[in-house]
Amino acid sequence: MNEVKAASDIMRRNLVTLTPECDVMDSVARLLRDNISGAPVLGADGGYLAVFSEKCCMNALTEPVETARAEGLHITRVREFMVSKLVTINPDMDVFDAIDHLLSRRISGAPVVDSRGHYLGIFSEKTAMRALIAALHDQLPGTSVNQYMNLDRNRIIHEDDSLLDIAHKFQETPYRRLPVLQGERLAGQVSRRDVLRAECRLACEVVERAKSNHASDNLRRAAQPRQIGPYMDTEALTASPSTDLLGITQMFLNSPYRRLPIVEEGRLLGQVSRRDLLEAAAELLRPKPERRGAETLYLSLVSSTAPESFRR
Repeated sequence: MNEVKAASDIMRRNLVTLTPECDVMDSVARLLRDNISGAPVLGADGGYLAVFSEKCCMNALTEPVETARAEGLHITRVREFMVSKLVTINPDMDVFDAIDHLLSRRISGAPVVDSRGHYLGIFSEKTAMRALIAALHDQLPGTSVNQYMNLDRNRIIHEDDSLLDIAHKFQETPYRRLPVLQGERLAGQVSRRDVLRAECRLACEVVERAKSNHASDNLRRAAQPRQIGPYMDTEALTASPSTDLLGITQMFLNSPYRRLPIVEEGRLLGQVSRRDLLEAAAELLRPKPERRGAETLYLSLVSSTAPESFRR
């Protein structure tokens, strides 16, 4: 008999980790270089302490970036760092094909546009998880993307918005990407990582300017080395290795986090990301009539462990 998969079955064990004493600029550069959106922070004894995420990075770079504006350094506009060549999704695409679209391209979300290029919404890892939950209970109102895309118009930005405007928007919201529109047409997109790259370049310029004999006290203060300890997220959610896939899904759906450190008795064992969860669940929950018997057996096992709110 198949057993319900748990965090220990899908977690990644080979992780980039940091310590509270790590330098902010070095840590930001490492996340960008390794193309990861965060890293667990470990203490001197190897025990788990926190997570240093993209949002933590932005918080840590606030002072040098704000100082750069006050000192008259060039602050970029959205048009200068937005990505205009995008993977997009059609609203009529099958939701499971859309999930494969995200996974195969290793992206966490994509804009949904119609045949005229008009922006409609966002299909992301989080909206994909809602589709998987609906499939789990055989309650799909439809299998097309337009049933599950995020329609929030507050995330829309303009190409004239400044880097600081967008950084603050990311700091204050759970958004991971912001569409740039010209009228109703999609012109581009800005992600947290795009902003972080731009902020990192600006912070490096502050450090270089601070070396000048004519640098202001504010510039020198903003360029001082900082450790990540004061900026790491000590409240980030964690899961145990025995947490099942449904429990992990619920944690992701009810929080802004994109990864869950897997911790047992204060020790970091691994990490599960939204992508890890989707990869593990998508194939299982994809409707396949010819294999319905096997799927029904597995899903009944999952359902038996589901919280009451998922079994109503």
